[in-house]
Amino acid sequence: METATTSNILPVGKPKWLKVKLPIGEKYTELRGLVDKYKLNTICTSGSCPNMGECWGEGTATFMILGNICTRSCGFCGVKTGRPEDVEWDEPEKVARSIKIMKIKHAVITSVDRDDLKDMGSIIWAETVKAIRRMNPETTLETLIPDFQGVERILDRIVEVSPEVVSHNMETVRRLTREVRIQAKYDRSLAVLKYLKDQGIRRTKSGIMLGLGETEEEVIQTMKDLRDANVDIVTIGQYLQPSKKHLPVKEYITPEQFAKYEQIGKELGFRHVESGVLVRSSYHAQKHIL
Repeated sequence: METATTSNILPVGKPKWLKVKLPIGEKYTELRGLVDKYKLNTICTSGSCPNMGECWGEGTATFMILGNICTRSCGFCGVKTGRPEDVEWDEPEKVARSIKIMKIKHAVITSVDRDDLKDMGSIIWAETVKAIRRMNPETTLETLIPDFQGVERILDRIVEVSPEVVSHNMETVRRLTREVRIQAKYDRSLAVLKYLKDQGIRRTKSGIMLGLGETEEEVIQTMKDLRDANVDIVTIGQYLQPSKKHLPVKEYITPEQFAKYEQIGKELGFRHVESGVLVRSSYHAQKHIL
């Protein structure tokens, strides 16, 4: 079996396939104008996602709730770490209104970790889903949740509002988890995904980043672990360093290797596999409800 040191991997030094085309199109221009006019908070714009134009053209957007300061300090993530601000209890209505203004067909909701809160932010999570459904009854939903420390009674709040897709990202392989996701645990994340499926969530989903030093064997084992947890959808993309303070890129994975992982994922039985250089968690998210 090949490892990540084979000819399918290139050393650091941005390759040509990482070049991103500027977002264009009438739908993108319209939504960009609405975001600027109403000061709407989408992770698409704040995270400078390379797929923003394509997703917005499909009527999909991602929104981050519970502030922009995280209680965890993952080595890959560009979100600020520190003491979060107070919860905004009107946030669910604000997000629902943004989705209505933008005429979003499929919304992805994510958040920072809020380990500082007794409910870990789960009440705002549930109220956001409810508000979106009240104001946008035709909009489908994916919730990209934290691990909530694996507490089942807190996970139950997500189960009770039953989004079409519930996602929780593994981010990396078992060996690298402590370095990449300092306060997270590989097996706890798997247990969260399995619990969600066992409780009746229709579609569960997870994502991993490549280029942090993992081997092909480890990537395949992670996919197998996800299938053992009955996860339906997996996304696999290239890790890109947010700043010099974050973990460095060890390797740039070739498009051919991503295609190989996609084929392996399909053979393992995933309902959907999104594997590519610029794939992010919400890439083609609207297709994952099918």
